[in-house]
Amino acid sequence: MTAGPWQILICIIIILVLFGGKKIPELARSLGKAKGEFKKGLAEGNKASQEEDDEVPSKETKQIEKEA
Repeated sequence: MTAGPWQILICIIIILVLFGGKKIPELARSLGKAKGEFKKGLAEGNKASQEEDDEVPSKETKQIEKEA
């Protein structure tokens, strides 16, 4: 189920009432920074796991070495 235009408008009005017009840019900025940090952490984690995979030989590699 998708949100219709009226549902989105009501959510925006509620957010404006709760936080006020001055706080919304501040909240958006902090959410953007958090998103960037999250992506950066994921990239570092993926890079670290890729390096570990490159360092540790797989079972197939070990079997091929034994056969040779």
